[in-house]
Amino acid sequence: MILVLGALIALGPLTIDMYLPALPAIAEDLNTPSSAVQLTLAGTLVGLALGQLVIGPLSDIVGRRLPLIVGTGVHILASLACIVAPNIAVLGGLRVIQGLGAAAAAVVAMAIVRDLFSGRAAATVLSRLMLVMGVAPVLAPSLGGAVLLVGSWRLVFAALAIMGVALMTLAIVSLRESLPPERRRASGIMPVLWTYRSLLRDTQFVVLVMVAALAMSALFAYVAGSSFVLQEEFGLDEQQFAIVFAAGAISLIGASQLNVLLLGRFAPVQIVLSALSFGVVAGAIMVVLAVTEVGGMAGFVVPLWFVLGAVGFVMPNAPALALSRHGEAAGGAAALLGAAQFGLGAIVAPIVGALGNNAIAVSTTMVVTSAAALIALGSVTVLSARR
Repeated sequence: MILVLGALIALGPLTIDMYLPALPAIAEDLNTPSSAVQLTLAGTLVGLALGQLVIGPLSDIVGRRLPLIVGTGVHILASLACIVAPNIAVLGGLRVIQGLGAAAAAVVAMAIVRDLFSGRAAATVLSRLMLVMGVAPVLAPSLGGAVLLVGSWRLVFAALAIMGVALMTLAIVSLRESLPPERRRASGIMPVLWTYRSLLRDTQFVVLVMVAALAMSALFAYVAGSSFVLQEEFGLDEQQFAIVFAAGAISLIGASQLNVLLLGRFAPVQIVLSALSFGVVAGAIMVVLAVTEVGGMAGFVVPLWFVLGAVGFVMPNAPALALSRHGEAAGGAAALLGAAQFGLGAIVAPIVGALGNNAIAVSTTMVVTSAAALIALGSVTVLSARR
């Protein structure tokens, strides 16, 4: 089951990352500036955020399987439409729809974990899912680069459609319903609104969600600017970019798996606090090296790997801490969590472009979001101590 859930969660990263090597080519082919192409990435994140807000509570009402299958079908259709997009505006709109479809896989998979596990067990399962899901950002740019060797950027979306079909088939065949009718919530819009109201009144839940979202935004800052920094500023080709991107993803994955061992000795909040502190220091070093232009590409990439490793410790633990507070509304809680992560990412991604799409812009955005996450986590520990 973990492999299947990991594959479903991977649909989002595949949708986000697979076309990254093609961003400069899209800008050239559609005769549009790089900042406009970057907005198609932000559009995907907006779709992922909005989709989770709807699909999460819906899955608490009708069960997990139906929203998953319908959403994946929407993703497939949007991917096919992207193949024939005539301009950047149409492509951006289709990427929003594509994100809406991919949201179903992400939020339902998270809700299934909460249906079946809790506490440290949930954090452990999420760490295992990170290993499976981590293969997606490692392979996605490499797959995208390989596709670009034999065709244009449009062929990347054909590959995403094929992957969507495979994942939908896998879900239909392998996943049983994890939320039986007697555990489902009442239907209608008011229960959904009351669920969100209840969740948003829980200050610790909201802050933990923001910690997770800010840490994820550091990752999205890198994702948004990586192809332009590594290909245009440091002169890598599409395949070399994929290799460097994969190395960063391996750092993320390795940290998430080391997290499984650390959970046997430390509380999740302790791990997150230490990781964020380390990430802020590494990020500050990255900013200094970028501003002074010391070390060239190595001065950017090496500290970047440490920042990504810090994010790898935060990603399984902060969501597990947040979701553990509301097991009775796992779908809605997972939806708010995912919406915050992707919604904040949609805000951060264009900021990197506005700041110049260079190493300074990426490193500065990453250290600011990491520091904000650390400050937010500090407020949670203060609240807990007072209670």
